[in-house]
Amino acid sequence: MSSACLTSHHLPPPLPRQNAPCPSNANVNHPSKLTFSSFSHLQQIHSLFVKSGTPISTLSFSQIAAVCALSSPSAFSYARLVFQRSEGSPEIILWNSQLKTLSASSPLDALLLFARLLFSDVLPDNFSCSFALKACSQLPNALCIVHMYSSCRAMEDACLMFDKMPRRDVVSYNIIITRFTKEGRMELARNLFNQMPTRSIRSWTALIAGYVQWKNPKEAVQLFLQMEATGMKPNEVTAVAILAACADLGALDLGKRIHEYSNRLGYLSNVRVSNTVIDMYIKCGCVENARNVFDSMTERTVVTWSTMIGGHAIHGQGKDALKLFGEMKTSGCEPNPITFVGLLHACSHMGLLEEGRRFFASMKKDYNIEPEIEHYGCMVDLFSRAGLLDEALVFIRKMPIKPNSVVWGALLGGAGVHNRIDIGEEAIRHLVVLDPSNDGYYVVLSNIYANAGRFEDAARVRCLMRDIGVKKTPGWSTIAVDGVLHEFVAGESDHRQIEAIYKHWDELLMELRLKGYVPDTSAVLLDMEERDKEAVLYRHSEKLAVVFGLMSTPPGTTIRIMKNLRVCCDCHAALKLISEVTKREIIVRDRNRFHSFRDGSCSCREYW
Repeated sequence: MSSACLTSHHLPPPLPRQNAPCPSNANVNHPSKLTFSSFSHLQQIHSLFVKSGTPISTLSFSQIAAVCALSSPSAFSYARLVFQRSEGSPEIILWNSQLKTLSASSPLDALLLFARLLFSDVLPDNFSCSFALKACSQLPNALCIVHMYSSCRAMEDACLMFDKMPRRDVVSYNIIITRFTKEGRMELARNLFNQMPTRSIRSWTALIAGYVQWKNPKEAVQLFLQMEATGMKPNEVTAVAILAACADLGALDLGKRIHEYSNRLGYLSNVRVSNTVIDMYIKCGCVENARNVFDSMTERTVVTWSTMIGGHAIHGQGKDALKLFGEMKTSGCEPNPITFVGLLHACSHMGLLEEGRRFFASMKKDYNIEPEIEHYGCMVDLFSRAGLLDEALVFIRKMPIKPNSVVWGALLGGAGVHNRIDIGEEAIRHLVVLDPSNDGYYVVLSNIYANAGRFEDAARVRCLMRDIGVKKTPGWSTIAVDGVLHEFVAGESDHRQIEAIYKHWDELLMELRLKGYVPDTSAVLLDMEERDKEAVLYRHSEKLAVVFGLMSTPPGTTIRIMKNLRVCCDCHAALKLISEVTKREIIVRDRNRFHSFRDGSCSCREYW
């Protein structure tokens, strides 16, 4: 058998199909007269050739290229094996013959073949490119070229081709808009979106998802509401995008509505949709709703389990998180790094020191997962909260990767809780280099000094902040009432009901004082009289948001607040008393976790 013949060892021929005509033995004696119109027919001929010892190279290679070029990937691979084992022309010449034919008769197919050659590492030559360009010129529009440039991130070329198109349809607009959103060029994407004569659901979804990806969930929600006003209905991809925006904003009412809509249309059978619903409820403070969705799912991925475990953790339900991990292992689902972040968070927030040690060791030992910076940060936080600050410092110094500001910040937080000046000073030495503009670190160190009676050092920290230009990050809080998001900024507000809010707070303050409330002014670093410091505390954003919630919702309604910073000690104490006085549950999501205030206590158990 010649070297050009493929044996059955390389390509086992399939069983003949019932409806496929089987070539006769007579044809084998005249292979040059054999013709075939399908890959299965070609395989049958090959089977006969193997039995008769006839080299397959006697067949027309151009006909093999024509049959296999745009068939299944296996057919394309088969043809490549034939060409590579032949003693004739280089492989690209054989494909070029097919490219030439298709460029005139079927230009789109020519481009598909050209793309298949590129992805298969077949190096094109000048002829290949000329045939591909000819195919482009034969297309009724330049849509494929726009898509090609866009996919290759050559946006200047894509936009140039887009501008030259005699007619632009919704698909061509969507291609450019989608690429702009992926690159974060949202203003360009929005301008193009506004120019569209007509829009599809994909047009709306691309822009909404872009706003979510680039941290502008407010704009995403507003755009979604505009979409609804046009009568356009969200598909599964739209639902995922807008649910993510609701999660970021804490827009529970809209999130619930999308959940109900997705349930009616059967979208929840899509695991990604269900996972996003779970995440939305967790981040909106409704962990019970999230768990109900989780329990109702018939199919769960590692993302599903990890999201729910992390949700229990940040809501202070450490035991539930650990129990769920046990169920995850029983189900046969392997954990990933995100799973262990949730588990370590649960241990940290609940003071489960030994469990945290075991989980950290188990990552590498049992699952071959190399700890990442987030896992090291969780361990430092675990040690620091437990008062094991020296052990935490040793742990940091032995880390195989360079500690970042989160790791040193966790150590500083522990130093603040346990009044360890030496540890606080060690942490701040690194933090002023790693994250010099974060005002929160200076506040913690100043409080450590003040608690130790070292008021001159506390004043020195304030001077340092002033000298290096560190400004306190404005605290803001949001609350959604009747589907409308209200935002409050610490110390100032242009809310139309702000005077009524101030008045209601003053009335509430009298009740709080009767319950023993004494303002904790240690978090106020400004040089001012004590009474003025108290006035600053009374205008903290979460207090204003809570008061507005009390004024605007019926008795017994749960109040849900989203905050950009960590809740300060004074607000934490005040909100506990407010929950007792008003008989309301108050749920606050701060930068680190959730606090559920109820009947004068908090779910964090003062371990935050």
